[in-house]
Amino acid sequence: MEATAFCPAHVTGFFKAHLDDNQNNLENLGSMGAGFSIKQGVTTRVKIETRNDQGSNFEIISNGYQSDKTDVSEYVLNEFLKLGEFSTKFFKIEHDISIPVGYGLGSSSAVALSLSFALDQALKTKLDKTTIGQVAHNAEVNCKTGLGDVLASFHGGFEIRDKPGAPGIGHVEKITTDKISVIMICFSPISTNKFIKERLSQINGLGGEMVNRLLESKNYEHFQDMSLEFAKYVDVMTPRMQKLVNELSKNNIKCGIALFGETIFSMIPQEKENEVLGIMQKYSDVIIIKSELDNDGARVLLN
Repeated sequence: MEATAFCPAHVTGFFKAHLDDNQNNLENLGSMGAGFSIKQGVTTRVKIETRNDQGSNFEIISNGYQSDKTDVSEYVLNEFLKLGEFSTKFFKIEHDISIPVGYGLGSSSAVALSLSFALDQALKTKLDKTTIGQVAHNAEVNCKTGLGDVLASFHGGFEIRDKPGAPGIGHVEKITTDKISVIMICFSPISTNKFIKERLSQINGLGGEMVNRLLESKNYEHFQDMSLEFAKYVDVMTPRMQKLVNELSKNNIKCGIALFGETIFSMIPQEKENEVLGIMQKYSDVIIIKSELDNDGARVLLN
């Protein structure tokens, strides 16, 4: 038995965290905010074989960019193991990660959600899509690797999360845009776990107000202005990020900040691609990603 699923990477431009529910109800925790999903992400293959020894019942492999932890994957797997008698099975889990880890691109949620879809398909547990999404959301909140990325990448596109929680509880308003390009420059990673612990009180007031403002305008250029304002307010701007923001601004190019990573994104009309790339390529020791919006969200792939 085997199956493959994909989940797009997701960038959050601003947010308001909701962590005040009873910890037994992980589905109700999460964040409001806004962001977008891109064509790159995580593709996960699950192959289920007969278990031959008394050692571990799973193996997790990462290809491409490497994740330093497997706790999110293990949480998802353990949730599915509760759904049947699988003690004689060995699970080979392979994540192909096409986005850098720790740069604010939602890699952990893409790992969790792609694995959840793949396991449901491989085990033939026939969960509805919402329940599959809730398993992944709970994994991320429990492991403190994110809050709203699962809900967002479950739906895909450019979105406003106007109610927090897992798929089926949280709510997303998708915003249609003209065909645009997304170009990102990743300088260095930031620990989401550490940031969520240390800076939450600073973040929430402005994030909630911005959700309401974006619900009125539904404009990706306004979204980028707000993201920049949010990043400055919570003090995540480094000198080199500010230098690039200034140069883009001088050329009338809008940009925002991916939370949480030392990463700048620019959502632009396609005819401006070369101009933005030309500015970003002046920087050394960076990762530059060129993409488009992924409007489909997480999904099973046909083998």
